[in-house]
Amino acid sequence: MSYDTAVAVDVRRTPELPLLAAVDIGGTKIAGGVVDTEGTLLHRVRLPTPAHGSARELMGAVSHVLDLLAQHPTWASVRAVGVGSAGPVDIGAGTVSPVNIPAWRAFPLRSEIAAHRAVGDLPVVLGGDAVAMTAAEHWQGAARHYRNALCLVVSTGVGAGLIIDGRLHTGTTGNAGHLGHISVDFAGPPCPCGSRGCLEGFASGTAIARTAAEAGWLPANGDTSAGAVAVAARAGDPLALHAYDRAARALAAGIAATASLVEIEAAVIGGGVAQAGSVFFDPLRRHLAAYATLPFTAGIVAVPAQLGTDAGLVGAAALARPALALRSAGAPAVC
Repeated sequence: MSYDTAVAVDVRRTPELPLLAAVDIGGTKIAGGVVDTEGTLLHRVRLPTPAHGSARELMGAVSHVLDLLAQHPTWASVRAVGVGSAGPVDIGAGTVSPVNIPAWRAFPLRSEIAAHRAVGDLPVVLGGDAVAMTAAEHWQGAARHYRNALCLVVSTGVGAGLIIDGRLHTGTTGNAGHLGHISVDFAGPPCPCGSRGCLEGFASGTAIARTAAEAGWLPANGDTSAGAVAVAARAGDPLALHAYDRAARALAAGIAATASLVEIEAAVIGGGVAQAGSVFFDPLRRHLAAYATLPFTAGIVAVPAQLGTDAGLVGAAALARPALALRSAGAPAVC
């Protein structure tokens, strides 16, 4: 396996700073990093996820990432470890059951990481990847100016998290705000989650590509991805524009429903679909104005996320910040 180091810190200038370790686990990569208390990513390593390997093979890759982090000089100043994982997660039990990692079902990820020799007695805090992105955007990104916001990752799926009254709201198991699996069409197609008409089936990148193909869109170069549909939409292709409009409409309905329930001020949207730019955000804002019509929902803004590919690691570190504060105060950390 290969790894890369993205950035490094001059540890001679900041040898005693308390730092946060971060691990970001997804279906294609396992990333690790060291982040300072200002949210700056100081060091990063990355390995491919053996997504179809055994549970032990997967944990072996996570352990390798931790080993690589521990070899860097910044590790000496790490005081807490944050972990963001594809989910669902159960933060009470410390387990993960990622849909795209079949070997992990109720896998005790938090305790496995805590048992790693490099981690020692450091507190380990677990959260879902979309919740980690939400924590990152609220800490350092597009949601930092809002006390109430919904942050979404719209990619191969649709994940989300909530900021309520200026604080990350995770819910009992850590899955609060899971917008991708609210139903926007009660008679819609079955969803793999067991429900019907889920938002993810209309608004994800996978859904956009499927909608375009079902409408008869044919790419010139054989690329049928949502990114290729976005290129065609920017060129004015009506079938590609329709696919993005349909996704934006479904997402707008979900955002408006969330606003009616918890009075959010903003929807911050990241992930690959958001990279489509105006072909996605223009219809999203138009449909949002049509769905969010109550006086207390009408002012919602929809804005792109700011942290890009760093959001997972910065967000995992953000999840661990409360444990760092408790550790500094000498209190036991609840992880």
